[in-house]
Amino acid sequence: MLIVHHLNVSQSERIVWLLEELELPYELCVYERDRVTQFALPELRSVHPLGSAPVLCDGDVVMAESGAIVEYVLARYGNGRLSVPVTSPQYPDYLYWLHYANASLMAQIGLNWIAAMVAGANSDSPVLPTLRQRLDRHLQMVEDRLSRSPYFAGSEFTAADIMMHFPFGTMKAFYNVGLDKLPNVKAWLARISDRRGYQRGMKAAGHEQDPALDWGATRSAF
Repeated sequence: MLIVHHLNVSQSERIVWLLEELELPYELCVYERDRVTQFALPELRSVHPLGSAPVLCDGDVVMAESGAIVEYVLARYGNGRLSVPVTSPQYPDYLYWLHYANASLMAQIGLNWIAAMVAGANSDSPVLPTLRQRLDRHLQMVEDRLSRSPYFAGSEFTAADIMMHFPFGTMKAFYNVGLDKLPNVKAWLARISDRRGYQRGMKAAGHEQDPALDWGATRSAF
């Protein structure tokens, strides 16, 4: 059986959600954050050297990195679900957004978050507005994409949407990118929130409410 090592309030919820969407059996091992540092507690390093989540165990396979795990699960157990065939015209979009989520968007959000913490709330550093401008370019690109398509890879929900969800959902616990000027992103989040697999996944991951819909939507509770 697949074993998911999951850190509360983290990107490892992607893997829980993916497995719920695919209706695959799995065992969930949950880890709490250190109350002071907010990092994972040291016992997770006994599973993977970096001590971060997610980690997927599948027999002798021990794999970290949420994007890699998503591709692994889909390739071995997806049977074509939640992915796009390489021969499809939508495959480049699927592949791009699947990897953009962490390689570019989360990297920029993380940089903004850390810079804001280091600089402090009352900082007049010119770095902060420059970083915000860079992040806003990312957000506008995402918004433009969702103005042309209901999901990132086209007309159908795929794993690219699973990867893209975290920056606008649970990441708000650490850094809120803001959705006031992103109506298409809001509409996409609402579509996601209606999915039974998503609802099961977020519950299993430890959320009592939908982490993406506390911006005034009426469907904030599961």
